[in-house]
Amino acid sequence: MNALLTPTPLSAADRCDRCGAQAYVRATLHGGGELFFCAHHARKHVPALRELAHIHDETDRLESTAATAGADER
Repeated sequence: MNALLTPTPLSAADRCDRCGAQAYVRATLHGGGELFFCAHHARKHVPALRELAHIHDETDRLESTAATAGADER
């Protein structure tokens, strides 16, 4: 299988290049290199990168984590 079609999942060790928070978005630039963003900085920068990079977005993990955390409080 092609590695570009199945990107490696992001982990807690992947950090936002802007602020150092946990990264939930990876932008793999067509010319080479990667940029990592937290959800906040992804919303700000990814629209400008869409034509320059493949975007791997895992921000949906934030919603599922919040739903799971709320279940413990019941």
